[in-house]
This record gives sequence, C-alpha cells and structure tokens, in this order.
Amino acid sequence: MASAEPEKLTPYHWKLFGFLGVATFFEGYDHIALSQLLPNIQTAFGVDEDLGGIAVGLTNVGTILAYFLVRKADRWGRKRVLTITIAGYTVFSFISALAPNLWFFAACQLVARIFLIGEWAISMVYAAEEFPKHRRGLMIGLIQAFSSLGAVVCAGLVPILVQAPTGWRTVYFVGTVPLVLLAFARRGLKESKRFESIEKAPEPPPMFRIWSTPYRTRVLQLAAIWLLTYLCSQTAVTFWKAYAIVQPPKTLGPIENPVSSLLLSEGEVGGYIVGGAVLAMPLVFGVGFLLDTLGRKKSAVLVFLVTAASCVGCYTAHHPALLFVSVVGAIFGASAVLPVLNAFTSELFPTHLRGDAFAWSNNLLGRVGYVLAPVAVGFAATSFGYGPAVAVTAIGPVAAMLLILLWLPETSGRSLEETAALGPSPDDPPASTEF
Repeated sequence: MASAEPEKLTPYHWKLFGFLGVATFFEGYDHIALSQLLPNIQTAFGVDEDLGGIAVGLTNVGTILAYFLVRKADRWGRKRVLTITIAGYTVFSFISALAPNLWFFAACQLVARIFLIGEWAISMVYAAEEFPKHRRGLMIGLIQAFSSLGAVVCAGLVPILVQAPTGWRTVYFVGTVPLVLLAFARRGLKESKRFESIEKAPEPPPMFRIWSTPYRTRVLQLAAIWLLTYLCSQTAVTFWKAYAIVQPPKTLGPIENPVSSLLLSEGEVGGYIVGGAVLAMPLVFGVGFLLDTLGRKKSAVLVFLVTAASCVGCYTAHHPALLFVSVVGAIFGASAVLPVLNAFTSELFPTHLRGDAFAWSNNLLGRVGYVLAPVAVGFAATSFGYGPAVAVTAIGPVAAMLLILLWLPETSGRSLEETAALGPSPDDPPASTEF
C-alpha cells in the first residue's frame, strides 16, 4: 500500500504542477488549432465539408491508438512514457506543417495525436497519484485548465500567424518551440511514488488482463460515459468556425433549408473565439475547486448541462449576446468535462491497473465517439448544414451525465486506496488495490 499522503503541497508538487500544466497546454492548443484552421486547410487543399470531416476523423484515430502508449505506463513507468510522448508529439507536429496535401497532413496529425493524448493521459495519472487527496480534484482541474490556456493562446495567435508567408503552417511551426524546451525541463521529473511502491510483474501484462478482474464493469461504464461526452465536446468547437463563415446548402431536395449560417467575417469569428476562450479560461480553472467542494457528481451535473446547452446555442442562436455566451460555454464545456472524467477515471482503479484502465476506457473505447462524431457531422453538413448536424450532438453529454449519476460513486476527499476499493458494481466485489 502507498504511504500516507502529505496534506500540504511541497515545492516538488508545485514543480510537478508546472510541468504537467505546460504538457497539458498543448492539448488545448492543438484542438483549437485544428478547429481554427480547418477552413484554411480545406481551402488550401481544395476539399469540401465531407472530406474535411473525414480528415478530422482520421486524425482522431490517433487518440484511440494512444491506448498502446498509455497502457505501457503500468510497465515502463509514468516518467518514461511521458518523456516519449513529449518528444513524439514535438516531431510530428512540426512535420504536419510541411504537409503537401490533406491526407499527408491528416496522417501526421494522427501520429501526433497518439503522442499528444498519451501525454495528456499520463499527466492525469501522474496528478492523481502524486497530489494529496484533499487537493487532488483541485490540482487535476488546474492542470486540465492549462488546456484552456493553450486554447486562448492559440486562438489569439492564429489570426496573426496565418498572415505569415507560410500561412496556416506557421501555427504548427510556432507550437513546437515550447515543446523543445519542455523536453529539457523533464529532467527534474521524478517517478510516481505509487508506481515505485508496487511490485512489478516479471513479464509484460497481457493486453486483456483487466477483463479478468472485477474492474471490467467499471471500464465499460466509463467508456460509455467518455464516448457520449466526446460526441459533443469534440464537435461543438471544432466545426463552429466553419459554420459561422460558410453558408450551408439552400435547399434540402424540394424543401427550403430553414437553417442559415452566421456568415461572419474572419475577424468577427476570431473575436468570438478569442473572447470566448479568455472568459472561459478562469471558469475552467475553477472546475478543480468545484470538484473538491461540491464533489465529483454535483460538479458533473453543472458542467455537463452547461456543455449541452451551449452546444445548442452555438448552432442555433443569432443574437450576438446569446451567441457569445454560447461560445463561452462551449469552449468552457469542451475543457471542463475533462477534469470531471479524468478524476473518476484515475480514482476508481488500483495503481497497477490505473494506466491500463485509463487507456481502455478513454483511448480505446471512449474515443470511438471522438473519431466518428466529426465524420458523421461532416457528411450531415453537406445536406443539412453545420447547424443541425452539430446541435443534435448535445444529447451526448446529457446522457453521459445521467450515467454518471446512475453508475459512479462519489470519490471526493478519499484516498486512492479507498476510491479503488469502491466496487465496480454491486455484483462485483472490489479487487485487491495493489499487487
């Protein structure tokens, strides 16, 4: 069993917080970069909405393949895998900027996403294992909030950087510079104490080992919640710029299309996104505080309802004030759902299964929604326009919220040993929390 956790944050805790925060920064930077640049990339390569949606879906396949990296953290250690992911994302993000066509770009981004999401997932596991139990929700929330900071920075830089001679490619060139510095900074990072304390198996654990444990039910439950959440959080922001600028089809066969795009200028869209990201950022930083004060489940109700309502508002509202509030809520929701689910996913499994459980529930199963939702939206948009195609995905977080209330226990204020011992279901007794 792990030793008792200190209740106060040490200087190393703050150093770790800074390192993991910077690593998470690029999850937000990369996500907003693609959503902001999608119209530019489609124009540069001469493709329409359906091919653009397929390309986004293809890049998101990398978030599923990240499973194979994340699960290695239970064998190789958290530090080693995090080092590999930072280096890999840096290289392939840079190569993406050199893409000669859409499919080369999508392939490079696919590989980059493997490393990026692996980096993000290991950061959450690190945070859960290293910070005191009464600060764990707060620190997970704050680290995830750096994703919003990355979104704000990227949203502010894109209108400037696309004016450079290298156009949209500049965004990816510039984004690799801090990552190189981060690769050097990781030298002061220590291995997770909880990982060091467990007995390592002499052979690599089998891929399907978790399915022979009582935690198989919990993996499926969390996978369903992640999948439903991604249906909306992945699409609401990604396609908004394309919706706001591009006019959808005028007719649906003999029926006049009642949905029109906003037809905003590039500058107006940039103003909405930058302003929305700036206002959303402090709200996302507050999610960690909510997790430790209201608890995980009450926080989930608040966050998921705001996410769903904001998605609908982004694609149906036309009044500037209501539209802006919806954009703020959508950007907030896309980031805020993550610390909620990160907390549950990292807390409800024992140390020797934590990386594997996160990889299965989030990367391999939950990310199916992350991959398929953009493809479905892209095809639907060619007939119905982006408005109704994306607004309907708001049902995802509502369903996910109901499953959280139905299936998951409250974990706030408990040690990881206590939360891991909460049985996956009434019919499945808890397994041993360590080897």
